[in-house]
Amino acid sequence: MKKQELQCNTARDISIIDFLKRAGLYPVRENQNSAWYLSPIRKETEASFKVSKVLNRWYDHGLGKGGNIIDLVIEMNNNCSVKEALTILGKNTPSFSFQQQNSFAAVKPESRIQIDKVMPIRHPALLNYLKRRNISIDVALNYAQQVYYRLDGARYFAIGMENVSGGWELRNPYYKNSVSPKDYSLISTSKPILSVTEGMFDLFSLLTLYPLLPQKSDLLVLNSVSFVNRIQEVALRYSKVCLYLDNDLAGRRTTKQLLKDLPKSVDMSALYENKKDLNQFLTASNKRRGRALR
Repeated sequence: MKKQELQCNTARDISIIDFLKRAGLYPVRENQNSAWYLSPIRKETEASFKVSKVLNRWYDHGLGKGGNIIDLVIEMNNNCSVKEALTILGKNTPSFSFQQQNSFAAVKPESRIQIDKVMPIRHPALLNYLKRRNISIDVALNYAQQVYYRLDGARYFAIGMENVSGGWELRNPYYKNSVSPKDYSLISTSKPILSVTEGMFDLFSLLTLYPLLPQKSDLLVLNSVSFVNRIQEVALRYSKVCLYLDNDLAGRRTTKQLLKDLPKSVDMSALYENKKDLNQFLTASNKRRGRALR
């Protein structure tokens, strides 16, 4: 216990500003005392995530919560344990590394992602990440790939899902971004129903919960709620459109628009009404199941 306290004390001294910078996150605005970011722990379009340079503390005004750098790493990694957060903070950067990136925080203009290789998901770090998120490995293997790429001279790898325009959505424990062109992803086998999720992990969670769903439904991942108008021509072809979007402001707004524009659409978010999204619901369900088996 004493050793962990010493580790915590050391970790708390790590600059949040530097940590975010190494992760590729840059402030939208800043002054001598504070810096404002697009939140790295939720989706937003206006910066409401504040870091105090004086106190080395963060506060997310949209969530109404904040804390030190350990609290931030826990939030950024699906409520991982303190031990896991300390491991993340203590890791040296390997030649192939993970990196955290908010989905709305654009890579600097001079930065370009170059894909080197695409292969089935095999790396233990990615497989462990899927397990921590309670995702079926078989589901991920069916719908995603292991993508190796370069950014600003450094080499990385991530779970990748291709979109309809040939771009990629990239995701690992510390990184969330995309390779242009950005678009929605569609898995179509000419089923009469279309199931729509916001992100790839929402899709993985849905199929982990309902593995037989692809037998009766095509699958669409928005990858960004900004594509809500772009998918409507595709969605109108289906006899039923099931919406599994996030229970946050952006998700509810998008659901409301699709319910209005698509007469055959149905809001399915009651399934996880007390959770932010499908993955939180899946994780909570597995925890309850684990306690019941003890």
